[in-house]
Amino acid sequence: MKEKEKDDGFLQQFKSEAQNKARENKLFLEKLRKKKPADLDLTAESLHIAVFEKLDCLQCANCCKTTSPILIDRDIDRIAKRLRLRPSQLIEQFLRLDEDGDYVFREAPCPFLLPDNYCLIYEDRPRACREYPHTDRKRFHQILNLTYRNTLVCPAVLQVVDGLKKKYSNL
Repeated sequence: MKEKEKDDGFLQQFKSEAQNKARENKLFLEKLRKKKPADLDLTAESLHIAVFEKLDCLQCANCCKTTSPILIDRDIDRIAKRLRLRPSQLIEQFLRLDEDGDYVFREAPCPFLLPDNYCLIYEDRPRACREYPHTDRKRFHQILNLTYRNTLVCPAVLQVVDGLKKKYSNL
């Protein structure tokens, strides 16, 4: 089987699984936010590490294909410099203001995503891309709504949430 077909199959399987678990995950994460276990950060971080030892983001790149990060001024300046553009040119060519007044890419997939799922500007990618999928973040309980949305985008987040459900099955 060709690599592209294998990757597409992986992504289709993930999307189906994510949709099937969506309601269950939403309810679980709401309970988790209310209970706020003392070891949640440590648990999420260890699950994050375990998942990323097995999962290759280049196999998927669904985040880059379907969503846009918020770009802050530092991101815009750094990317513009990398592309040898003025920040205003970068904004004009690639960005738009979203409903919250934040800069995001005009369209998906990301304009810097290459056909092999590598990022053209990887070393200078936006901060939000560097931090994604946020499953190793401190005060994890504060981003459980975002985590739910990310279960629909990122196979790693779905696996982390599955691990959390096993750990905290008694909620």
